[in-house]
Amino acid sequence: MADKIHRYPCPGCGAELVFEPRAGALACPRCGRREEIPASAEQVKAHSYEEYLRVRPERLAPLAERALEIQCAGCGATVAFTPPTVATRCAFCGAEAVAPARAADPVLAPGAVLPFRVAQAQAAAAVKQWLASRWFAPGALARMARSDALSGVYLPFWSYDAYTVSHYTGRRGEHYWEEERFTDRDGQVRTRQVQRTRWFPAAGTVTRWFDDVLVSGTRALPQARLTALEPWDLAGLVAYEPAYLAGFSAQRAQLEVPEAFERAKGRMAQEIDGDVRRDIGGDVQQVDQVATAYSAITFQQVLLPVWVSAYRFEGKVYQLMVNARTAEVQGERPWSAVKIALVVLLVVVLALLVAWLA
Repeated sequence: MADKIHRYPCPGCGAELVFEPRAGALACPRCGRREEIPASAEQVKAHSYEEYLRVRPERLAPLAERALEIQCAGCGATVAFTPPTVATRCAFCGAEAVAPARAADPVLAPGAVLPFRVAQAQAAAAVKQWLASRWFAPGALARMARSDALSGVYLPFWSYDAYTVSHYTGRRGEHYWEEERFTDRDGQVRTRQVQRTRWFPAAGTVTRWFDDVLVSGTRALPQARLTALEPWDLAGLVAYEPAYLAGFSAQRAQLEVPEAFERAKGRMAQEIDGDVRRDIGGDVQQVDQVATAYSAITFQQVLLPVWVSAYRFEGKVYQLMVNARTAEVQGERPWSAVKIALVVLLVVVLALLVAWLA
């Protein structure tokens, strides 16, 4: 189906095949022929974090042998793509591409990819529905619901596994009730039940095995929005194959492995805090200190599919993104001062009318 330089010509008409999300296969945009992507003999496997720090065993290679890449002068994002796909506009900030595309530099090869499942038209419909539910949005946002406003991009994520042992100190609070006398507004002495808390010192150890802690490798999109796109059906990950990139682009990771692991620790800390509080018990808990040791750390880079659109409105950049597996939409939008003013005016008129009728 594909030759060694990762070209995907259609056996029927010779046009370049692209990955079709709904079919989960390569499809010809000219004649409609479909070609299945053969299962890779490679297994999805993680790398040892300690070994990476010690010897940096970087498996550097372009995402595909014909891959080109372009760096946005506006936001600094670098994306790779394979011909005949072209990149004329930055999907992350909406800036027009002014630098010519060049051969893609080698990158730490992704270990797995989650293929696109939501087609462009389906993503556009989800954006349209999302915009319709946003009151006071400017009418100019309507163009964001067009299919051609969305760019399919594989975003780099780092996935970490680790075993943690956390030693903690804190206090356990246990509630009790006590009768209290007070004087009411009329000068009468009364009694009431008041909740009090007894505090006891607490210390202990909790352990946890973390699996697939995801950290976004991009700085081009808000981390909070990317987190809101979760969950990802990571059970659908397959070993990376360049054919999945056909018709889409992939962003180069902007976070190195150690920096991303520090962010992963932050996500782990939230769950560890919950474990500590459950271990302390009682009605309320106060955690004073937690010291966590990490072992058996492994990682891999995975590519996750997102439909992205960026637009400029009154000098500011707004971004929309769609989880290309679930059609979940996250994004930013401006407020229409005109629409808000009209609603305020309508409310005032109605209030005056009601007052007049009364």
